[in-house]
This record gives sequence, structure tokens and C-alpha cells, in this order.
Amino acid sequence: MPTSASMTIDNAVPIISLRGVNKTYAGGFQALKNVDLDIKRGEIFALLGPNGAGKTTLIGIVCGIVNASSGTVIADGHDTVRDYRAARATIGLVPQELHTDAFESVWATIAFSRGLFGKPPNPAHLEKVLRDLSLWDKRGVKIMTLSGGMKRRVLIAKALAHEPSILFLDEPSAGVDVDLRHDMWRMVRELRENGTTIILTTHYIEEAEDMADRIGVINKGELIVVEDKDVLMRKLGKKQLTLTLRQPMTSIPVGLSAWSLALRDDGDTLVYSFDSQEEETGIAELLRALGEHGIEFKDLRSSESSLEDIFVSLVHRPKGAMV
Repeated sequence: MPTSASMTIDNAVPIISLRGVNKTYAGGFQALKNVDLDIKRGEIFALLGPNGAGKTTLIGIVCGIVNASSGTVIADGHDTVRDYRAARATIGLVPQELHTDAFESVWATIAFSRGLFGKPPNPAHLEKVLRDLSLWDKRGVKIMTLSGGMKRRVLIAKALAHEPSILFLDEPSAGVDVDLRHDMWRMVRELRENGTTIILTTHYIEEAEDMADRIGVINKGELIVVEDKDVLMRKLGKKQLTLTLRQPMTSIPVGLSAWSLALRDDGDTLVYSFDSQEEETGIAELLRALGEHGIEFKDLRSSESSLEDIFVSLVHRPKGAMV
């Protein structure tokens, strides 16, 4: 884990910086298109996007697994091409795939991983990592005998063995049990508190909403938005007022066209969507107008957009539309 000295570094300097990063594969498919991105030291950054959007390619380029077609990447002060070994030593990666040294023991695997990055033996650190991941009792067991969930824990332990300042989690919750998910997110919070920068991709958007400081959304190889989570939700979030009607409606009267209304549940429910940032919501005027049209309701409730709602709206936003 990072020392206290490492935590005094100026947080204004990004720990990861990508400039003009492009990737076109041999078959002509362009996986990344001119990506510029700065990731702050000590933050949890969630990278969201549909399948095939370019998330894993971007991670692979930062980690030195994939060669960019053009552009530069700096990881903790090191150019990932010109100073590959130093850059890679700052990074821990938990990949999607369960690649492990099947015939080795858990302890031998993580000890080897630490040595691979030139770090001297540190049994105390390795023990802490294994205990945090509920693997200590399995330290002498061959990996091939472990369940899928336990193998996922070993991958996390391997990524943390050399005490990286940057940790990538590529779909870490995919196919894991609830206990591991809780252990993992508890550890992620502890790592962040100790200064480690966490970058995660996830299909569980509620996890990103709960964990992340900032959100990046990538679609078709383009980074379409990067924003503080709270700012993004304020900027793009919509509130809804849902009214349960006393009598179902077949259509919305023309006199109510000034409001953004939709009928649902076979005409039993009227939904009004409005901008959560506007001072004047229009609710009072809408309720008066409903009364003037003889439309009665028996219940009403309000709700706010989730990060999932915002993600879907961004991915389906027309190209060039302003955020």
C-alpha cells in the first residue's frame, strides 16, 4: 500500500493522463478514438459503457497489455511506452478472465507476482492481503481446487501483492457471490483511504453510483462525458412526479401540452418529468390545470433519476448533442 510520503504528492497532478489515444486493430476496427483523460490521485473512477465500447482496450493500453495506435499515456509519472517497467510496477490489474497459475498454491502465486515487479519479500503484507480477502486459510491450497469465487479473490490478491499506487478492476463483480462483493468493496474503500487510485468498470451501475467519485462514459470508442458523480447526476438527472388517477385516461388533453406528460399503466398513471435544477418546477400550475380539466388523482409520489437512467440517456444521445 502507498506510504504516507506518497500521499503528500500534489493531488492536482493526475496520476494517469491519456492524450490523443487511438487504437485500430488489424482488421480495421477502431476501438478507441482520440481519448483524452486525466484520473486524479486517490480517487475512485468508474468507467461505464456498453459491451464493445472500448473499456477493456483502454485499460489494456494503460497497463501495457495493448499497444495504442497513437497517443501517449503517463502512469504515476512514467510514460507507459518509454518507461514501461516503472509504469507497470505502479499498476495492479484485476482482469475479467480467471487466469491463474492453476498448479501453484495461493501463497506461491502471490509471492511470485510480488517478485515479478522487483519487490523484496514482505510476508506481513501478503498475509494482510490474504486475510482481507478471506484467503488466509487457503494459502497452501492449489488454485486449481478453488471455486470460481475463490479464484477471483486470488486475482485480486495478485494485483495487490506488489503494493501498486493504481488498481484497475475490470468487471470485478461479474459472476461473484455476495460475500466476495462485500469484501471487495470494503477493501476498495480501505485502499482509497490509504491513497490508492481505483479505476473500475462494472455492469452493476448501482455499485458505481455507490462507490465512485467521478464517472466516465465511453461509447463506440469515444469518451462522451467525464464528470464528478454528484455533478453529473445534478446536471442530467430528471425528477418525476407520478400521479395515480381515480379514472383512467385514454389520451392527454391538448390543454396540458405545456407539460412533459406521459400516460402509463393503461392510462391509470400520469407521469410528469421536469428538470431537477430548475427553480420553478411547474408542479403547482400542473395540479391546477388538472383540476380545471376535471382530472382527479388519488396518490402522487416523486422520484429522481438513477445513474442507470443517466447512463442509458447518454449512450443513446445523438452524436454531438451537448451534455
